[in-house]
Amino acid sequence: MTRESSEKVSYLNPSRTSVLAVGAGPTGLLLAAELHRRGVECHLIDALPGPLHWDRATVVHSRSLELFESVGLVQKFLDAGARQRSVKIHSAGQLLGALDLSTCGSMYGFNLGMSEEVTESILGEYLHAQGGKVNRSSRLIGLKQNLDSVHAEIESGEKERYRLDAEWVVGCDGSHSPTRELSGIGFEGHDIAKPWAVFDATLQGWSKGFDTIFVYLDARAVILTGLPGKRWRVYLRPRSTESDLVAEATATVRLYEPEVSFVEVENPTLFRCHTKVATNFRSGRILLAGDAAHLCSPAEGHGMNSGLQDAANLAWKLALVCKGFAAPALLDSYEAERRPIAEIIAQSGDATDQAQSLTDPTEREARDKALRTAFAEPTARHHEVVAETELNVDYSGSPIVFGDANDHLAPGQHLPEAIRVEKADRESGMLHELTYRAGHTLLLIGGIDAKGYELEQLLSAVQEGVAGSNVVEAAFAFGTCDDLPARIGYLEPDAAAILGVTGIALLAVRPDGYVGMRSDRNHLAALERYLSLIQTGRS
Repeated sequence: MTRESSEKVSYLNPSRTSVLAVGAGPTGLLLAAELHRRGVECHLIDALPGPLHWDRATVVHSRSLELFESVGLVQKFLDAGARQRSVKIHSAGQLLGALDLSTCGSMYGFNLGMSEEVTESILGEYLHAQGGKVNRSSRLIGLKQNLDSVHAEIESGEKERYRLDAEWVVGCDGSHSPTRELSGIGFEGHDIAKPWAVFDATLQGWSKGFDTIFVYLDARAVILTGLPGKRWRVYLRPRSTESDLVAEATATVRLYEPEVSFVEVENPTLFRCHTKVATNFRSGRILLAGDAAHLCSPAEGHGMNSGLQDAANLAWKLALVCKGFAAPALLDSYEAERRPIAEIIAQSGDATDQAQSLTDPTEREARDKALRTAFAEPTARHHEVVAETELNVDYSGSPIVFGDANDHLAPGQHLPEAIRVEKADRESGMLHELTYRAGHTLLLIGGIDAKGYELEQLLSAVQEGVAGSNVVEAAFAFGTCDDLPARIGYLEPDAAAILGVTGIALLAVRPDGYVGMRSDRNHLAALERYLSLIQTGRS
């Protein structure tokens, strides 16, 4: 798995690290920062000599904003981006339907428009704050796995090479991932035949708002996504690789806004896209994340966002393994949880891409009719909203998720953000904020049938059971009755009902915000089983 070279090179002294992360895009930056936050050394390399000055990716989805809130970064993103509160789909001069993103169920009921290099800048600052850095002008050129490490060969600067022994290697190095190629992991899928193009511009003569994503499914499809300063990133499907991008985009938009012109145009770029998913996300001690693991059409804006969720999912598991608190088998759950999501996103992007590319009038008319019907139906419309914002992800099929089924909050689902509580110190706050930790958080929730003394006794038993745990970081209890002991917080009966609790439920909330276990009875036995599951990675 090493690329041979006849060049004479000097070798720097070999060194060791817990994790070698390859690629300093958003996925690699977040992964490295989250490992450093948990006390795990991560050597992050990138082939480029410096950060990108412009990148075509734009949209930050609601689920990513929730993630950024959990690590204390969300305000920086909100200050830097432009809020996109709805999506409006048009064709043949008419509005087919609209998605109101405020109905997604998140406190961030909007997408955020910002160029990817700004996202990378914020995450780069976060990495530095955690004690990490990016080692630039460094290319991975060789990998060799042993039983307990991976031997990496890296070319740095002026053809100088150094050897690095890492316990684990994570390839976050994009569509042409050297990590994936050197590890021999397959990449299955296809190239998208018709090209995409993009440019940034100001819309002169624009009469509509700036907080909406506008999609025009005409002969030359155009998508307008808002940027700060009332600028727009314009995506389009050009007629050919020789097309005048601005002229074609103008012709489409003028079907709806006849006086519009694109001015102050910057970064016109033609690019090709692919729909591909790695055959495996893990091969021994080598893992893949982000574009190295999956590629999809940009039509739905999931590429960068799904990579961020990969990093959030992998970081806490890899940290436990590196510190010896969990067996390597725990990492099998990363592929089990994230690869199905990648396949869904790839298939959905393909379907959207194909619908955008229709040229036959009869097929276009049938598509428009189907879209009108779907947008007119509330359930279908809501389904599209939660898919757009990536709030439809759950890990109920994961090998490390288990517990009692529930129609309101089941194991594998994300903890809702709408639950306000009064903590034991009687200070008001949000339930989900208590789970913003490097480790697991246990939540005991008492419904209308639970007594205060029962909650207190169970809380004591739970805390005793996790004393000294390397998995669980904190435990809290909340009840709805009036005579709660001093150590038990309060939540409204309606809030308990939102969680589907009438008696007492024990929730084990993972560091990525998902419920790893729910137990409505036999709480201590369920907790013991869950901790064993995380530590061994085996059911």
